[in-house]
Amino acid sequence: MIRVEMLSTGDEVLHGQIVDTNAAWLADRLFQSGLPMTSRSTVGDSLESLVAALTERSQLADVLIVNGGLGPTSDDLSALAAATACGVELELQQAWLENMEAWFASRGRVMAPSNRKQAEIPAGAELIDNPVGTACGFAIRLNRCRIFFTPGVPSEFKVMVDQQILPRLHQDFALPQPPLCLRLTTFGRGESDLAAELEPIPLPPGVVMGYRSSMPIIEIKLTGPAEQRSAMEHCWQQVKTLLLDCTIFEGTDGLPLELARQLRDRGLSLSISEQFSAGLLHWQLASAEAPLGQGNVLPGFSETLSEQAQRTRTLAHLNGTSLALSVGESQDQLLGFALTTPQGTFAQQVKFTTQRHGLKTRQEVVVMMAMNMLRRWLAGMPVSTGHGWIDVVDTLEM
Repeated sequence: MIRVEMLSTGDEVLHGQIVDTNAAWLADRLFQSGLPMTSRSTVGDSLESLVAALTERSQLADVLIVNGGLGPTSDDLSALAAATACGVELELQQAWLENMEAWFASRGRVMAPSNRKQAEIPAGAELIDNPVGTACGFAIRLNRCRIFFTPGVPSEFKVMVDQQILPRLHQDFALPQPPLCLRLTTFGRGESDLAAELEPIPLPPGVVMGYRSSMPIIEIKLTGPAEQRSAMEHCWQQVKTLLLDCTIFEGTDGLPLELARQLRDRGLSLSISEQFSAGLLHWQLASAEAPLGQGNVLPGFSETLSEQAQRTRTLAHLNGTSLALSVGESQDQLLGFALTTPQGTFAQQVKFTTQRHGLKTRQEVVVMMAMNMLRRWLAGMPVSTGHGWIDVVDTLEM
Protein backbone atom coordinates (compact mmCIF):
# COMPACT_ATOMS: atom_id res chain seq x y z
CA MET A 1 0.00 0.00 0.00
CA ILE A 2 1.29 3.46 -0.94
CA ARG A 3 1.63 5.72 2.09
CA VAL A 4 0.52 9.24 1.14
CA GLU A 5 0.77 12.06 3.67
CA MET A 6 0.16 15.80 3.76
CA LEU A 7 2.09 18.45 5.64
CA SER A 8 0.33 21.83 6.00
CA THR A 9 2.51 24.79 6.94
CA GLY A 10 1.94 28.18 8.51
CA ASP A 11 1.33 29.65 11.94
CA GLU A 12 -2.16 30.76 10.88
CA VAL A 13 -3.07 27.15 10.10
CA LEU A 14 -1.35 25.69 13.16
CA HIS A 15 -3.06 28.12 15.55
CA GLY A 16 -6.52 27.81 13.99
CA GLN A 17 -6.68 31.36 12.64
CA ILE A 18 -7.79 29.97 9.28
CA VAL A 19 -9.52 26.69 8.43
CA ASP A 20 -7.37 24.27 6.46
CA THR A 21 -9.78 23.70 3.58
CA ASN A 22 -6.90 22.53 1.37
CA ALA A 23 -6.38 19.48 3.58
CA ALA A 24 -10.03 18.43 3.41
CA TRP A 25 -10.11 18.93 -0.36
CA LEU A 26 -6.90 16.96 -0.91
CA ALA A 27 -8.02 14.08 1.30
CA ASP A 28 -11.20 13.70 -0.75
CA ARG A 29 -9.37 14.14 -4.06
CA LEU A 30 -6.80 11.47 -3.18
CA PHE A 31 -9.51 9.09 -1.96
CA GLN A 32 -11.38 9.46 -5.25
CA SER A 33 -8.12 8.75 -7.09
CA GLY A 34 -7.44 5.48 -5.28
CA LEU A 35 -4.81 6.98 -2.97
CA PRO A 36 -6.43 7.40 0.47
CA MET A 37 -4.41 9.76 2.64
CA THR A 38 -2.61 7.88 5.41
CA SER A 39 -2.04 10.84 7.71
CA ARG A 40 -1.67 14.59 7.76
CA SER A 41 0.07 17.05 10.04
CA THR A 42 0.66 20.78 10.49
CA VAL A 43 3.78 22.72 11.35
CA GLY A 44 4.29 26.45 11.95
CA ASP A 45 6.61 28.98 10.32
CA SER A 46 9.80 27.74 11.96
CA LEU A 47 12.74 26.61 9.83
CA GLU A 48 13.90 24.13 12.47
CA SER A 49 10.42 22.61 12.83
CA LEU A 50 9.95 22.39 9.05
CA VAL A 51 13.27 20.65 8.51
CA ALA A 52 12.53 18.21 11.33
CA ALA A 53 9.07 17.44 9.96
CA LEU A 54 10.36 16.88 6.41
CA THR A 55 13.11 14.59 7.65
CA GLU A 56 10.80 12.58 9.90
CA ARG A 57 7.95 12.14 7.41
CA SER A 58 10.34 11.31 4.54
CA GLN A 59 11.46 8.23 6.47
CA LEU A 60 7.89 6.91 6.70
CA ALA A 61 5.89 8.13 3.71
CA ASP A 62 6.15 7.19 0.05
CA VAL A 63 4.58 10.49 -1.01
CA LEU A 64 4.40 13.72 0.98
CA ILE A 65 2.50 16.77 -0.26
CA VAL A 66 3.62 19.97 1.46
CA ASN A 67 1.21 22.89 1.28
CA GLY A 68 2.11 26.51 1.90
CA GLY A 69 5.25 28.53 2.55
CA LEU A 70 6.18 29.40 -1.06
CA GLY A 71 5.28 33.09 -0.92
CA PRO A 72 7.58 36.15 -1.10
CA THR A 73 7.69 37.04 2.60
CA SER A 74 10.19 36.18 5.31
CA ASP A 75 7.88 33.64 6.97
CA ASP A 76 7.61 31.58 3.76
CA LEU A 77 10.27 28.98 4.49
CA SER A 78 9.31 25.79 2.63
CA ALA A 79 11.93 26.06 -0.14
CA LEU A 80 14.72 26.85 2.33
CA ALA A 81 13.61 24.02 4.62
CA ALA A 82 13.63 21.56 1.71
CA ALA A 83 17.11 22.65 0.65
CA THR A 84 18.36 22.40 4.24
CA ALA A 85 16.87 18.91 4.69
CA CYS A 86 18.53 17.77 1.44
CA GLY A 87 21.86 19.44 2.23
CA VAL A 88 21.88 21.62 -0.89
CA GLU A 89 21.64 25.30 -1.75
CA LEU A 90 18.73 27.20 -3.22
CA GLU A 91 19.07 27.75 -6.95
CA LEU A 92 17.45 30.51 -9.01
CA GLN A 93 15.25 29.30 -11.87
CA GLN A 94 15.87 32.00 -14.47
CA ALA A 95 13.06 30.84 -16.76
CA TRP A 96 10.56 31.01 -13.90
CA LEU A 97 11.83 34.44 -12.86
CA GLU A 98 11.18 35.71 -16.38
CA ASN A 99 7.76 34.06 -16.32
CA MET A 100 6.94 35.92 -13.10
CA GLU A 101 8.12 39.25 -14.48
CA ALA A 102 5.94 38.73 -17.55
CA TRP A 103 2.98 37.83 -15.31
CA PHE A 104 3.25 41.13 -13.44
CA ALA A 105 3.89 43.13 -16.62
CA SER A 106 0.75 41.70 -18.26
CA ARG A 107 -1.21 43.22 -15.38
CA GLY A 108 0.48 46.59 -15.62
CA ARG A 109 2.55 46.07 -12.47
CA VAL A 110 6.24 45.95 -11.61
CA MET A 111 7.36 42.87 -9.74
CA ALA A 112 8.62 43.62 -6.23
CA PRO A 113 12.18 42.45 -5.48
CA SER A 114 10.82 40.15 -2.75
CA ASN A 115 9.02 38.05 -5.37
CA ARG A 116 12.39 36.91 -6.75
CA LYS A 117 12.47 34.48 -3.83
CA GLN A 118 9.58 32.55 -5.41
CA ALA A 119 11.85 31.48 -8.28
CA GLU A 120 14.39 29.83 -5.94
CA ILE A 121 14.11 26.07 -5.35
CA PRO A 122 16.56 23.47 -3.99
CA ALA A 123 19.37 22.55 -6.37
CA GLY A 124 18.44 19.43 -8.30
CA ALA A 125 14.70 19.74 -7.56
CA GLU A 126 12.11 19.23 -10.29
CA LEU A 127 10.22 22.45 -11.02
CA ILE A 128 6.44 22.02 -11.09
CA ASP A 129 4.43 24.50 -13.12
CA ASN A 130 1.87 26.79 -11.51
CA PRO A 131 -0.25 28.11 -14.38
CA VAL A 132 -2.42 30.38 -12.20
CA GLY A 133 0.02 32.03 -9.78
CA THR A 134 3.52 33.38 -9.24
CA ALA A 135 4.99 30.67 -7.00
CA CYS A 136 6.30 27.63 -8.80
CA GLY A 137 6.05 24.28 -7.07
CA PHE A 138 8.81 21.73 -6.97
CA ALA A 139 9.49 18.10 -6.12
CA ILE A 140 12.43 16.49 -4.36
CA ARG A 141 13.34 13.01 -3.23
CA LEU A 142 14.39 12.69 0.41
CA ASN A 143 15.13 9.32 2.00
CA ARG A 144 12.38 6.95 0.75
CA CYS A 145 9.91 9.71 -0.08
CA ARG A 146 8.93 11.82 -3.06
CA ILE A 147 7.94 15.23 -1.73
CA PHE A 148 5.84 17.78 -3.62
CA PHE A 149 5.78 21.43 -2.55
CA THR A 150 2.73 23.53 -3.39
CA PRO A 151 1.51 27.08 -2.64
CA GLY A 152 -1.19 27.60 -0.03
CA VAL A 153 -3.57 29.62 -2.21
CA PRO A 154 -6.47 27.15 -2.74
CA SER A 155 -7.06 27.99 -6.41
CA GLU A 156 -3.37 27.46 -7.23
CA PHE A 157 -3.04 24.38 -5.03
CA LYS A 158 -6.00 22.56 -6.59
CA VAL A 159 -4.87 23.22 -10.16
CA MET A 160 -1.36 21.97 -9.39
CA VAL A 161 -2.63 18.81 -7.70
CA ASP A 162 -4.94 17.97 -10.59
CA GLN A 163 -2.68 18.98 -13.46
CA GLN A 164 0.80 18.27 -12.13
CA ILE A 165 0.93 16.01 -9.08
CA LEU A 166 -1.74 13.37 -9.68
CA PRO A 167 -0.51 12.66 -13.25
CA ARG A 168 3.00 12.11 -11.88
CA LEU A 169 1.71 9.73 -9.22
CA HIS A 170 -0.28 7.76 -11.80
CA GLN A 171 2.88 7.49 -13.86
CA ASP A 172 5.13 6.44 -10.98
CA PHE A 173 2.85 4.04 -9.08
CA ALA A 174 0.51 1.19 -9.97
CA LEU A 175 -2.55 2.64 -8.29
CA PRO A 176 -5.44 0.48 -7.09
CA GLN A 177 -9.02 1.17 -8.10
CA PRO A 178 -10.52 3.96 -5.99
CA PRO A 179 -12.54 2.70 -3.01
CA LEU A 180 -16.31 2.78 -3.42
CA CYS A 181 -18.17 5.15 -1.10
CA LEU A 182 -21.99 5.17 -1.06
CA ARG A 183 -23.61 8.07 0.80
CA LEU A 184 -27.02 9.27 1.88
CA THR A 185 -28.06 12.01 4.27
CA THR A 186 -30.86 11.79 6.83
CA PHE A 187 -32.85 14.33 8.80
CA GLY A 188 -34.99 13.91 11.89
CA ARG A 189 -33.46 10.86 13.60
CA GLY A 190 -30.62 10.56 16.09
CA GLU A 191 -27.30 8.85 15.40
CA SER A 192 -27.79 6.12 18.01
CA ASP A 193 -31.27 5.40 16.66
CA LEU A 194 -29.92 5.04 13.12
CA ALA A 195 -27.03 2.85 14.26
CA ALA A 196 -29.35 0.50 16.16
CA GLU A 197 -31.30 -0.07 12.95
CA LEU A 198 -28.32 -0.43 10.63
CA GLU A 199 -25.79 -2.36 12.73
CA PRO A 200 -27.52 -5.77 12.26
CA ILE A 201 -26.90 -5.58 8.48
CA PRO A 202 -24.02 -7.99 7.69
CA LEU A 203 -21.22 -6.22 5.82
CA PRO A 204 -18.88 -7.76 3.22
CA PRO A 205 -15.18 -8.15 4.12
CA GLY A 206 -13.33 -4.84 4.17
CA VAL A 207 -16.55 -2.77 4.11
CA VAL A 208 -17.26 -0.21 6.85
CA MET A 209 -20.47 1.60 7.80
CA GLY A 210 -19.78 5.17 8.89
CA TYR A 211 -21.80 8.00 10.43
CA ARG A 212 -21.12 11.74 10.25
CA SER A 213 -23.29 13.94 12.42
CA SER A 214 -23.51 17.64 11.58
CA MET A 215 -26.56 19.29 13.12
CA PRO A 216 -29.24 19.02 11.80
CA ILE A 217 -28.29 16.14 9.45
CA ILE A 218 -26.56 12.77 9.73
CA GLU A 219 -24.70 11.29 6.77
CA ILE A 220 -24.50 7.51 6.37
CA LYS A 221 -21.52 6.15 4.42
CA LEU A 222 -20.75 2.64 3.21
CA THR A 223 -17.09 2.45 2.21
CA GLY A 224 -15.17 -0.51 0.82
CA PRO A 225 -12.93 -1.87 -1.94
CA ALA A 226 -14.16 -1.56 -5.52
CA GLU A 227 -14.17 -5.34 -5.99
CA GLN A 228 -16.94 -5.56 -3.39
CA ARG A 229 -19.27 -3.34 -5.44
CA SER A 230 -21.96 -5.96 -6.01
CA ALA A 231 -22.13 -7.00 -2.35
CA MET A 232 -22.03 -3.36 -1.22
CA GLU A 233 -24.89 -2.38 -3.49
CA HIS A 234 -26.95 -5.23 -2.03
CA CYS A 235 -26.27 -3.91 1.49
CA TRP A 236 -26.96 -0.38 0.36
CA GLN A 237 -30.40 -1.31 -0.86
CA GLN A 238 -31.20 -2.56 2.63
CA VAL A 239 -29.91 0.72 4.11
CA LYS A 240 -32.05 2.80 1.74
CA THR A 241 -35.15 0.73 2.50
CA LEU A 242 -34.71 1.07 6.27
CA LEU A 243 -34.07 4.81 6.09
CA LEU A 244 -36.52 5.71 3.32
CA ASP A 245 -38.70 7.95 5.47
CA CYS A 246 -35.85 10.09 6.83
CA THR A 247 -33.52 10.20 3.81
CA ILE A 248 -33.40 13.71 2.35
CA PHE A 249 -30.89 13.09 -0.44
CA GLU A 250 -28.45 10.50 -1.75
CA GLY A 251 -24.92 11.29 -2.92
CA THR A 252 -23.10 14.54 -2.20
CA ASP A 253 -24.97 17.31 -4.05
CA GLY A 254 -27.15 18.37 -1.12
CA LEU A 255 -30.86 18.98 -0.69
CA PRO A 256 -31.04 22.51 -2.22
CA LEU A 257 -29.52 21.25 -5.49
CA GLU A 258 -31.80 18.21 -5.52
CA LEU A 259 -34.90 20.36 -4.94
CA ALA A 260 -33.80 22.85 -7.59
CA ARG A 261 -33.38 20.02 -10.12
CA GLN A 262 -36.79 18.58 -9.37
CA LEU A 263 -38.52 21.96 -9.58
CA ARG A 264 -36.90 22.72 -12.94
CA ASP A 265 -37.61 19.23 -14.33
CA ARG A 266 -41.27 19.51 -13.38
CA GLY A 267 -41.71 23.10 -14.53
CA LEU A 268 -42.56 24.36 -11.04
CA SER A 269 -41.74 27.74 -9.51
CA LEU A 270 -41.59 28.66 -5.82
CA SER A 271 -42.23 31.77 -3.73
CA ILE A 272 -40.76 31.99 -0.24
CA SER A 273 -41.75 33.99 2.83
CA GLU A 274 -39.56 33.90 5.94
CA GLN A 275 -39.59 35.21 9.47
CA PHE A 276 -37.47 33.13 11.87
CA SER A 277 -35.07 31.88 9.15
CA ALA A 278 -34.34 35.49 8.07
CA GLY A 279 -33.70 34.77 4.38
CA LEU A 280 -31.55 31.67 4.82
CA LEU A 281 -34.05 29.42 3.03
CA HIS A 282 -34.20 31.73 0.01
CA TRP A 283 -30.40 32.06 -0.07
CA GLN A 284 -29.82 28.29 -0.06
CA LEU A 285 -32.32 27.62 -2.85
CA ALA A 286 -31.27 30.66 -4.89
CA SER A 287 -27.64 29.51 -4.65
CA ALA A 288 -28.75 26.19 -6.14
CA GLU A 289 -30.47 28.12 -8.99
CA ALA A 290 -33.96 26.99 -8.04
CA PRO A 291 -36.76 28.66 -10.04
CA LEU A 292 -37.91 31.24 -7.48
CA GLY A 293 -40.55 33.93 -7.67
CA GLN A 294 -40.61 37.10 -5.63
CA GLY A 295 -40.39 36.42 -1.91
CA ASN A 296 -40.05 38.33 1.33
CA VAL A 297 -38.42 38.37 4.73
CA LEU A 298 -40.87 39.68 7.32
CA PRO A 299 -40.44 40.92 10.89
CA GLY A 300 -41.76 38.59 13.54
CA PHE A 301 -45.45 38.81 14.33
CA SER A 302 -48.07 36.56 15.89
CA GLU A 303 -50.47 34.62 13.65
CA THR A 304 -52.43 31.41 13.82
CA LEU A 305 -51.50 28.41 11.69
CA SER A 306 -54.62 29.00 9.62
CA GLU A 307 -53.63 32.63 9.02
CA GLN A 308 -50.14 31.56 7.96
CA ALA A 309 -51.58 28.99 5.56
CA GLN A 310 -53.86 31.59 4.00
CA ARG A 311 -50.99 34.09 3.74
CA THR A 312 -48.87 31.47 1.96
CA ARG A 313 -51.67 30.66 -0.47
CA THR A 314 -52.04 34.38 -1.24
CA LEU A 315 -48.29 34.68 -1.83
CA ALA A 316 -48.39 32.01 -4.54
CA HIS A 317 -51.41 33.66 -6.18
CA LEU A 318 -49.91 37.17 -6.19
CA ASN A 319 -46.56 35.97 -7.59
CA GLY A 320 -48.06 33.54 -10.09
CA THR A 321 -45.90 30.66 -8.84
CA SER A 322 -46.89 27.00 -8.66
CA LEU A 323 -45.74 26.72 -5.06
CA ALA A 324 -45.21 28.89 -2.00
CA LEU A 325 -43.38 28.00 1.19
CA SER A 326 -43.40 30.01 4.41
CA VAL A 327 -41.51 29.89 7.70
CA GLY A 328 -43.22 31.64 10.62
CA GLU A 329 -41.88 33.20 13.79
CA SER A 330 -40.82 31.22 16.85
CA GLN A 331 -43.32 31.84 19.67
CA ASP A 332 -43.02 29.98 22.98
CA GLN A 333 -41.00 27.22 21.24
CA LEU A 334 -43.75 26.83 18.62
CA LEU A 335 -43.10 27.56 14.97
CA GLY A 336 -45.32 27.23 11.90
CA PHE A 337 -44.61 26.16 8.33
CA ALA A 338 -46.94 26.27 5.34
CA LEU A 339 -46.63 24.92 1.81
CA THR A 340 -49.04 25.86 -0.97
CA THR A 341 -49.20 23.44 -3.92
CA PRO A 342 -51.54 22.91 -6.89
CA GLN A 343 -53.29 20.26 -4.75
CA GLY A 344 -53.85 22.53 -1.76
CA THR A 345 -52.07 24.13 1.17
CA PHE A 346 -50.43 22.07 3.91
CA ALA A 347 -49.42 23.63 7.22
CA GLN A 348 -47.89 22.32 10.40
CA GLN A 349 -46.88 23.74 13.73
CA VAL A 350 -43.97 22.11 15.53
CA LYS A 351 -42.53 22.33 19.00
CA PHE A 352 -39.01 23.51 18.46
CA THR A 353 -37.00 22.54 21.54
CA THR A 354 -33.39 23.00 20.37
CA GLN A 355 -32.87 26.18 22.43
CA ARG A 356 -29.52 24.85 23.69
CA HIS A 357 -28.13 25.54 20.22
CA GLY A 358 -27.17 28.98 18.92
CA LEU A 359 -29.41 31.04 16.66
CA LYS A 360 -27.51 30.07 13.50
CA THR A 361 -27.94 26.35 14.18
CA ARG A 362 -31.62 26.78 15.03
CA GLN A 363 -32.17 28.64 11.78
CA GLU A 364 -30.40 25.87 9.84
CA VAL A 365 -32.66 23.27 11.47
CA VAL A 366 -35.75 25.30 10.56
CA VAL A 367 -34.60 25.71 6.96
CA MET A 368 -34.02 21.96 6.69
CA MET A 369 -37.53 21.33 8.06
CA ALA A 370 -39.02 23.68 5.45
CA MET A 371 -37.07 22.08 2.60
CA ASN A 372 -38.05 18.66 3.91
CA MET A 373 -41.74 19.58 3.59
CA LEU A 374 -41.16 20.51 -0.05
CA ARG A 375 -39.09 17.36 -0.65
CA ARG A 376 -41.79 15.12 0.79
CA TRP A 377 -44.50 16.74 -1.32
CA LEU A 378 -42.40 16.36 -4.48
CA ALA A 379 -41.86 12.68 -3.59
CA GLY A 380 -45.60 12.08 -3.07
CA MET A 381 -45.14 11.53 0.66
CA PRO A 382 -47.22 12.97 3.53
CA VAL A 383 -46.00 16.53 4.04
CA SER A 384 -46.62 16.93 7.77
CA THR A 385 -44.61 13.98 9.06
CA GLY A 386 -41.06 12.76 8.96
CA HIS A 387 -39.36 15.01 11.51
CA GLY A 388 -38.67 12.26 14.04
CA TRP A 389 -37.22 14.07 17.05
CA ILE A 390 -39.29 17.21 16.40
CA ASP A 391 -42.85 17.14 17.77
CA VAL A 392 -45.62 18.11 15.33
CA VAL A 393 -48.32 19.63 17.53
CA ASP A 394 -50.83 20.79 14.90
CA THR A 395 -51.53 20.30 11.19
CA LEU A 396 -54.09 21.50 8.68
CA GLU A 397 -54.90 21.22 4.99
CA MET A 398 -56.96 23.68 2.96
